Amino acid sequence: MMDLQVDVQANRPEFSINLTRVGVSNVKKLIKVTRRDKRPIILVSEFDLFVDLPSDRKGANLSRNFEVMDLALEDALNAPVYEIEQFCGDVAEKLLERHEYASRAEVRMQSEYMVRRQTPSTGTTTQEITNIFAETTTFRTDDQQHKTRRMIGAEVVGMTACPCAQEHVRELVEMRLRELKVSQADIDAFLRDIPLATHNQRGRGTISIEVGSGYEVPLDTIIEIVEDSMSSKIYELLKRTDEAVVVETAHKNPKFVEDCVRVMAHRVVEAFPYLPDDSVVTVKQVNEESIHRHNAFAERVATLGELRQELAIEHEIEVKAFCET
Repeated sequence: MMDLQVDVQANRPEFSINLTRVGVSNVKKLIKVTRRDKRPIILVSEFDLFVDLPSDRKGANLSRNFEVMDLALEDALNAPVYEIEQFCGDVAEKLLERHEYASRAEVRMQSEYMVRRQTPSTGTTTQEITNIFAETTTFRTDDQQHKTRRMIGAEVVGMTACPCAQEHVRELVEMRLRELKVSQADIDAFLRDIPLATHNQRGRGTISIEVGSGYEVPLDTIIEIVEDSMSSKIYELLKRTDEAVVVETAHKNPKFVEDCVRVMAHRVVEAFPYLPDDSVVTVKQVNEESIHRHNAFAERVATLGELRQELAIEHEIEVKAFCET
């Protein structure tokens, strides 16, 4: 068997330019995730693995990326994986160990995650798919120590109902009821109790949270926040009474795309009081319109400290207004 010793990647390149990311993408692997007090789950996951490349090297040793992934998977068989961002962090650490010329390693993971839900009326059990993702960036410091930032997030599909169109319908209904000589008291009761028509959107809400090492961000909590921030949850299987409840719930809870983002941001602050102020939160909502060809979009990127400060100011204003009245 031939022993090939020439390392072509270690040669100098024609142009001495640093490269931000070099690696492999779309690497599919099976990951077993252990869950406390629940059965473990198997995720069919897709990985991107990168390191930076200094200007004096022609290429990176990409085969090491695959070796690192397989080594991390073997380790996972012996030590349980509780968090997907933890697993990405382990892979990033090993990448830096194997790529001694690199100062930074990045590992990205995305997968489909199955969530069990019960429908609101009949209690039928359904399986809902959410997209989950994690990313870890590990830096080599000047004293050859490693510093890590981890991100975890989810994209969840739900339903929104448009408040603007609903208000226009409300005006039309009120006008027609008056034409029919319905009393104002009955009109007010009708408008208060009966959800009125509006157009709907399929909403895609996304939350990602980036923190330093040592902080746990439960994925199920993120998913619940996104679900509860839209007009209604949606379900793969619905009986007739379930359909009625979902439609009524959505129309009693209309939301703009901007409302969804603000509700998600507020609930993230409430759900994670233990995370440090420098944690970076990205909240995004895309509503696929039903009466337009375009989609509606809103996003907020901020540190938890910034969001906490804004909500504290809002609370002070609300308290002041209450006291003045």
